[in-house]
Amino acid sequence: MQKNFDMFKKRRSAYCVIGLGRFGSAVAETLAENGQDLILIDKNPDRVREMRYLTDYAYVINHLDQAALEEIGVGDCQVAIVAIGEEIAANILATLYCLNLKVPMVIAKANNKDMGNILEKIGAEVVYPEYEMGVRLANQLSNKKVIDYFSISGNIDIAQLEAPSYFTGKQLKTLELRQKYGISIIAIQTRNGTIEEIDPNYVFERGDIIIVIGSNENIHNFERSVGD
Repeated sequence: MQKNFDMFKKRRSAYCVIGLGRFGSAVAETLAENGQDLILIDKNPDRVREMRYLTDYAYVINHLDQAALEEIGVGDCQVAIVAIGEEIAANILATLYCLNLKVPMVIAKANNKDMGNILEKIGAEVVYPEYEMGVRLANQLSNKKVIDYFSISGNIDIAQLEAPSYFTGKQLKTLELRQKYGISIIAIQTRNGTIEEIDPNYVFERGDIIIVIGSNENIHNFERSVGD
């Protein structure tokens, strides 16, 4: 293990994922697809075997402790994602160990608010995958024009939706979306591709898709106000 660890340190791996259930596996696969180096950890040998194609640094650890995490190089990661599911004590301890190893960012999965409060108090950033997916689905169902929807922080949300028909032929700056609705367009998907650097002089075409950022309330108000 030590020889492999020395090679790993030279590569300055960025991410460690602890817990390879559905959430952890999805995070690991997406990070790998984006070209990130990984350390993967789970107590289940089958899960580790299934994910080993993503990295040379996939480990089975039955009894998780700080020394084991330090030995395999977790302290050299930029981000640790603790995705342990129902085992609350193991989740909290793994999070604490990563923080003790001075990992700059530790993100921990929580199944409920009480667990999330504990993780936040010890210094982790907390995500609630099941809750957030439920909110996302509900917003998609309740907003007819919304294609996709997710929260990014507190009351700040991002929504992908069809540009209203009255946008067609108008310049973005004339719509005054910030002043009227409290939302901002951060990208526009056109038939020719996605525009990420928004020009206020952009003239909308029929079929454009807009990605907007704003509060949940403001996005809903905008969708209701401009409904065709």
